Parts: sequence; C-alpha cells; structure tokens
Amino acid sequence: MRILVVGAGATGGYFGGRLAQAGRDVTFLARPGRAARLAGHGLRIRDPDGETVLHPRAVTEPDGIYDLVLVAVKSYSLDLALSGAAPGIGRHTVIVPLLNGMRHIGTLVQRFGADRAWGGVCMIHATLDEDGGVVRMNGPHRLSFGPLDGDDERVPAVAEVLTGAGFDARASATIVAELWEKWVLLATLGAATTLLRGSIGAINTAPGGRAFLAALAAETSAVAAAAGHPLRPRAVAMLEATIATTEPTTSSMYRDLIQGLPVEGDAIVGDLVAEAERHGVPVPLLAAAHTGLAVYTAAHR
Repeated sequence: MRILVVGAGATGGYFGGRLAQAGRDVTFLARPGRAARLAGHGLRIRDPDGETVLHPRAVTEPDGIYDLVLVAVKSYSLDLALSGAAPGIGRHTVIVPLLNGMRHIGTLVQRFGADRAWGGVCMIHATLDEDGGVVRMNGPHRLSFGPLDGDDERVPAVAEVLTGAGFDARASATIVAELWEKWVLLATLGAATTLLRGSIGAINTAPGGRAFLAALAAETSAVAAAAGHPLRPRAVAMLEATIATTEPTTSSMYRDLIQGLPVEGDAIVGDLVAEAERHGVPVPLLAAAHTGLAVYTAAHR
C-alpha cells in the first residue's frame, strides 16, 4: 500500500517516520525547503526511548496515485495542502486527516467525497527542534481512524498498514464521536491557556482558577451534547483529569501564540462558538477566548 504523508512537521514527521521505519511504503509531500532538508539531512526523531535518523522519500508534488493519504497540517494550511495532494488521490484512495476540530471533515467530503474522506484522531505531544528534528515528549503517541459512517470494506487493509509501526493505532467504528471528544478537550485547553496566558497548573493555583476551568469545560461539553455528540464516560473522565492537573500543561495553540506564530483559533475555538450559537447554548467564556484569539490573529496576520 502506497502511503502519502501530507506535511512533514511534528505530527506528520512522527507518524510518517515511524511508518517508514517499520518498512511501509511512505512518501512525504512537503514544501520545497522541508523536502530538501529531508533529502539532505534525513528525518531525526527523538523520544523518551532514544533517537532515530531516517532517510524517507520526500517530494514536492505527487508522483502517481496513492492508496492512503495521511493529512497532517494545520487547519489554516489545509486548502493549499489539498491542492498539492490532489493529483495523488485516486478513485479508491483513503484520506485520513490528522487535524483538529471538525471543519476539515466537511472540506474533505465536499472535495473528494464521503467514500474517500475518513476521520482520524491522533494524540501526541511533539514539536520540531531548531534543526527540524521531531521531538516527542512523554505521553501517548496514539492514532485512531475509520470511515465516517463506521463501515468500509477497506478498513482491514488500512488497519494492517497503520498498526504495528511503533505507535498505538486502531481502527474505530465511532470516529465521529472521537473527533468531537478531542475537539471539546482541545477547545477547553486552548481557550483556557490562551485567554489566561498560562498553563492549566498555573490556572488551577490562581484565585478562581478551578471554578473558571470547570465552567469552561461545562460550556464546551454542553455544545457537543446540543449538537448530538455528548461526551462518553471515558472522555468525561479525561477532560476532568486534564483540567484538574497542577502540572504545567499547555495547549499547542498557547505555545504557538507565545511564539508569535499563527494559531488555529477559528477551527478549534471559533467553530465551537458558532456551533453553540446554532443550538442556543450560552458560552461566554469560550466566546471571550475566541475574541482574544481573533485580536491576536489580526495583529499577527
């Protein structure tokens, strides 16, 4: 099975690199500078278990049709990335996006059809170092994937190629529910840390911090329930544990913001505010975070 990984940043570099290390037929679709760096220096992956240097194949445009396309870019780069990947997507290609929020699902379905667009959820804490290497910190490196309607005869073949590659992977018959649960978690983390400019641990130890986090989590959870996707018990427990931590837990959105980088404010926070408005759910804290992110984006555009 030919695999095209669209995006060679921290997420795409990690999962694509591990697949290549496991002997899968992997090609990275990257921007010219990144592709040249991969060709010249390889892809270095460092995690708590050690360091690996790989020399994967990298191209700046598809060289044929691929069976599986993993899309690992930020939401604001999706349209450009899909335009670049489109020549490599055939009639029977499966597309698994590793993006946050839900708007990308509609984009993929509209552009390529529901038969090719699946859902994907990844959990990983990773970044690129100053030399372009992938650094995975402690925590999960997990990937779930599946057709949006839960049923597709291609699931066994996709599962075979994505499992057993050095990270936790599984096919899911409830991928839409998982997408919503991750969205709620990320929106809560992103809104809290960017609005109050600090980690979850710092917020919890500040006056009124615990009450603020509980109220924000109640807002985001209520939106999901109103939209027909209430959090399941395991997701509720994860959300509660995350907002109760005293560790310096942050969101990738916060880390991007304090570095002056573009943020996914609209896709993660703004879209959930819009969903709340559609269902008449009051979300004053989430809306305030969205306003703050919009002000930041306008100033850094």
